[in-house]
Amino acid sequence: MTENRFNKRIRITSTILNKIAKIDEFKGIWRTGLRLSPQILGRLKKSVIITSTGASTRIEGAKMNDEEIARLLRGLKSKKPQGRDAEEVAGYADLLGRILDNYKTLKLTEGQILQFHKILLNFSSKDQIHKGRYKSKDNIVVAINAEGKQVILFRPTPPYLVKKEMNDIIFWTNAELDKKEMHPLLTIANSIFEFLAIHPFLDGNGRLSRALTNLLLLKAGYAYIPYVSLEEVIEERQTEYYLALRATQKNHKTNKEDITQWLEFFLDTLIEQIIRAKKLMEAEDPEKLLSEKQLEIYHLFDTNDTLSVAEIDKQLKGNIPQATIKQALSRLLALKLLERIGLGRSTRYRKL
Repeated sequence: MTENRFNKRIRITSTILNKIAKIDEFKGIWRTGLRLSPQILGRLKKSVIITSTGASTRIEGAKMNDEEIARLLRGLKSKKPQGRDAEEVAGYADLLGRILDNYKTLKLTEGQILQFHKILLNFSSKDQIHKGRYKSKDNIVVAINAEGKQVILFRPTPPYLVKKEMNDIIFWTNAELDKKEMHPLLTIANSIFEFLAIHPFLDGNGRLSRALTNLLLLKAGYAYIPYVSLEEVIEERQTEYYLALRATQKNHKTNKEDITQWLEFFLDTLIEQIIRAKKLMEAEDPEKLLSEKQLEIYHLFDTNDTLSVAEIDKQLKGNIPQATIKQALSRLLALKLLERIGLGRSTRYRKL
């Protein structure tokens, strides 16, 4: 009965089929046409861990930019993260790094998901009691309306049903991926939708859903995942993300279940990801991996030996926000196009 419900809510349209075909076409192109050196790919993976960690945690309300995240991760071996944002960043970076490095040996099981949750919240001081455990109380999704009152947006699965419903979706996902009768992208999108609808943990559900998405896409053969941040695309489309979820979750477990809006959002983010991955393939040198804003900042170093963030901001006449400047500098450092001189307020950058 449950299996029928999972299958029935997927409505395949010509639009959805066209989007899947576009993604799969690039999947083959990446496999046969990639000419980037292992060194550049290694740098890109390190950069994506920073970018994806920043995006995934900011979606949930964290405030750290990519430059701050890069600095935090460099110092993790000698200093524990301080504060909720830093703790969440450290946990996500650790989990994502393990997934990108070890996805071939990782399996989608209840035990593995609980272990992922434990890793995700490992540094979080407020979450030590419930890390790696399903929720013990309701976690109703609410919003504050114009009158300042709480409005219930969605009621996830109650705690006493979580284990059963998680086992159901894990079994269904593995069975569909093994049978190969349904396209893996449809299976993955449906599985992640159900995970978010169950909301199995007291905290970390959104972040864990994105980590699981990376894992399932990698296991399905989408080999470019470690080199282009999917989380960054979702952060840029955050409003669409929540609208698609709310529109589909409202009919969860009813006769009107239909995940079309969520599925189209999911496929659209993957299409944007392959657009960015194509740029990587066409790059003969690291400069071609930069966005227009990153390139504009990089070219300031053609006529300046060293620059600080404040000096870059002044030269750009405030046209690019300082947070974006810091993220661009983090990207340039990851690609070994710049190097950092000094620490703290005296930090400056120069071209390599």
